[in-house]
Amino acid sequence: MMRYAITKNAVILSLFAIGTAAALAVTNELTINKVDCNRQQALMRSLNEVMPHDLHDNDLLADRITVTDPLLGRNEHHIYRARLADQASGAVLEATAPDGYGGNIALIVGVNAQGTVSGVRVVPPHNETPGLGDSIETKKSDWIYRFDGRSLDNPVEAGWAVKKDGGEFDSFTGATITPRAVVGAVHRALQYFDANRDNLFAADAETVAAEVCDE
Repeated sequence: MMRYAITKNAVILSLFAIGTAAALAVTNELTINKVDCNRQQALMRSLNEVMPHDLHDNDLLADRITVTDPLLGRNEHHIYRARLADQASGAVLEATAPDGYGGNIALIVGVNAQGTVSGVRVVPPHNETPGLGDSIETKKSDWIYRFDGRSLDNPVEAGWAVKKDGGEFDSFTGATITPRAVVGAVHRALQYFDANRDNLFAADAETVAAEVCDE
C-alpha cells in the first residue's frame, strides 16, 4: 500500500511538473513575442524622431543593410535608408561611442542626403552616471538636439569636440567624458556617411522577418 501511495504521489508530482513546464514555455513564448514587438515599436519611434516623415515615404525597417566599419564602432551596425519618391533622401546610422564613462553608448544618427544631421538619439540602456552623464537622454535635457543641422563643415573638424577640448559643443557640469564620447561618435558617423553614401544606397536591402505587432 505504501509503495502504491509513493508511486501515485510521484506520478502526480511528475504530471504537475510537466504541466508547470508547459505553462512556463507558453508564457515565455508569448512574452518573447511581446518584448520583440515592444522593441520594434520603440525602434520605429526613434527612427522617425531622427528621420522625420517629411524626409521619407518608405518603410525604414524594411530598407535596412548591415555594415562593419570602425568609424561606427566595433562589430556590425545597421543602417536604415530613407527614400522619398524612390530617391535617396537620407539614412539612419547605428553608431557606438566606445569611450563613455560607463562603457559603450549606442546611438542612432539621422543624416539627410546632403550630409546634414536630422537628429541623434541615445539607444537605451547605457551606464552613464545618473544626474550627470544621463543628460544625453532627451527626457533629461535638450543637449542631444545640439547636433541637429550640423554637418562635417558645420562646424569644421576642430569644432567637433567639447568646449573643454577647444570645440563647439557644451559638456555637462561635472561630466565631460560622456558628451566627449557622443560628439566623437556622431562626427565619425558623419565621416562614414560622407565616404560611403553612394554604396549605401546601391546595396540590396536585407530580408528582415517582420513581427506582427498589435498597436
